[in-house]
Amino acid sequence: MSMTMDENIKRWTAKRKTALVIEIIQGKTTVAEASRSFDLSPSEIEGWVEDAKRGMENSLRANPLDIREQYEKQLKDLQEAYGEAMLELRARKKLAARMEREDGN
Repeated sequence: MSMTMDENIKRWTAKRKTALVIEIIQGKTTVAEASRSFDLSPSEIEGWVEDAKRGMENSLRANPLDIREQYEKQLKDLQEAYGEAMLELRARKKLAARMEREDGN
């Protein structure tokens, strides 16, 4: 492995993650080797590689999505999912209360 980074890294900054992902993409190291060398889980490193691929794909689009636009879309999707979950929870509570009243009569 040709890693020039200190193998005792405590904090993985975006810059350090990028350097490691580039070495993996260039074939200078593998996920398994990096996992052993830096005491990281393979799934964590694979997640960084996937994030990097998505970032590259977005930057190579004709009209890259603005980071803020991506964030706002994700936030909106999460808020909608939360709202739906809350509505379902309220409906279940009402149904449970109604069933308790019917059973208690």
